[in-house]
Amino acid sequence: MADTFVFAAKLDEVKEGEITTIVIDETPIALTKLNGEVRAFGDICTHDDGPLAEGHIEGQCVVCPRHGARFDLFTGQPTFPAVVKIPIYETKIEGDEIKVKIER
Repeated sequence: MADTFVFAAKLDEVKEGEITTIVIDETPIALTKLNGEVRAFGDICTHDDGPLAEGHIEGQCVVCPRHGARFDLFTGQPTFPAVVKIPIYETKIEGDEIKVKIER
């Protein structure tokens, strides 16, 4: 298997501080912009398997809507009650497209 950048969304579909969801190869991924930079992260809370995209962005973290666990959008590191990191995906912009690096 190799890491590959794949199309995720059009650049104008992802808004600052809002969360957009996509699925790549059956993997739920969420996208947001922080200070104009696109961040991509796993859309499953490691505490209770809930959708992080239903939460909100606070600072540089996504906050889970169920129990308030926070995940850093640069490192994936959690706060209580979660103890397992979420995946953070590398992104790049090509023209008006956001691409996400995944293992295929």
